[in-house]
Amino acid sequence: MGLERLFQAKSVAVVGASATPLKLGHTLLTNLIEGGFRGPLYPINPKEREILGLKAYPSLSAVPDPVDLVVISVPAAVVPAVVEEAVKKKAGAAIIVSGGFREAGNAEGERQLVQTARAGGLRVVGPNCQGLAYLPNRLCATWPVQRLEGPIAVVSQSGTVAAALADWATEDGLGISCMLALGNKTDVAETEAIDFLAGDGRTKVIAVYSEGLGDGRKFMEALKRATAKVPVVLLRGGRTPTGHAAAQTHTKSLAGQYEVFASLAEAAGATVVSSVEALYDAAKAYGGIARPAGRRVAIITSSGGAGVLATDAGVEAGLEPARLSDATTTALREKLPPRCSVRNPIDLTGDGTAEQYEAVIRTAAPDPGVDAFLAIFGDPIPGAAATVKKLQQEQAKPIVVVFLGGGEVEARERQAFAEARIPVFSSPERAMRGLGLVAAGRGI
Repeated sequence: MGLERLFQAKSVAVVGASATPLKLGHTLLTNLIEGGFRGPLYPINPKEREILGLKAYPSLSAVPDPVDLVVISVPAAVVPAVVEEAVKKKAGAAIIVSGGFREAGNAEGERQLVQTARAGGLRVVGPNCQGLAYLPNRLCATWPVQRLEGPIAVVSQSGTVAAALADWATEDGLGISCMLALGNKTDVAETEAIDFLAGDGRTKVIAVYSEGLGDGRKFMEALKRATAKVPVVLLRGGRTPTGHAAAQTHTKSLAGQYEVFASLAEAAGATVVSSVEALYDAAKAYGGIARPAGRRVAIITSSGGAGVLATDAGVEAGLEPARLSDATTTALREKLPPRCSVRNPIDLTGDGTAEQYEAVIRTAAPDPGVDAFLAIFGDPIPGAAATVKKLQQEQAKPIVVVFLGGGEVEARERQAFAEARIPVFSSPERAMRGLGLVAAGRGI
């Protein structure tokens, strides 16, 4: 009754597969193909003989081979019969994308569906969910298609939140190990998913969005186990009375008292955040920034204002401005134009170049008073990505990157950073909060 046949499925059937573009059954089958799934795929549609070049079958029982995972995208009235068929087929798991159950007032239909699945040993994700992408298995039974494997696992009750984080991770060149959208959580929920992902050897951080927990004690125990291996970041919906009511409308979740949840989760080693942006930033930091030896940060910037904001944000995040040695400041004065400030933050002014950032980092890297660098590219600075990539390969101290105010040059450089899999933050505050979490070592 574990989740191996869900995440590590060797064969997948799509019930409701369609030859018609824009239909969800067509999208799901397309994404499994384009995502690179290596096992057999079985489209199920009684009206088609072939879909997307694959032989179609009139029913699940007509498939001659074993099926590990059944992806279901048919009207709610048909889903119970498909679940019964999946049980008879001895499938290991089902992803029920179809809605029309508890969230629509059909609690009894959902209860019967789950009862049938449990009696037959069938694990269920959903219903009313956006499915699963598990990149180590090249399994993309969701939308949009996910192709870039990386360190971040997303477990979310909301499909849109899950997809947003996965898309941002792709845009940043980090990629994901998993995107799991749970929907109504009739069976598979956050607890088991966190346990599996923390031990899969491919996930470096788990980002969770939840609107309510079934068994809070088991969830907190899972957090303790997981955070002994990887960081876990939590965003909880329904923090306010009005939000609590909205959560109940969305998936009929029981949100519980937020303050108690947050306190227990922090005690279990998790990082609790209050926005989708903060959830992603924390996951991005844990997944993309190496932990520094200490909290002392040297800031290099082409924008004096951004340097000041970074200093404030660093202190608020538990970091310290690095105190450069006299030898370091003397060497910097010799290598930089007279207009530049060699005090931390080191201000290269609006004429700063990538070569000057390189000179500063090479000069300050041996300084024992520096644990990490924050490089703020606050203007159009060509060559920023190539410079940071080279420096990260040549010296061990983390370089956290901020790029803002750079127009078309910034857009090109961000793409180059993404190709190098170097995360870029859009503001000094977001970067410093992320670095602060990594430096504190929560969940690491």
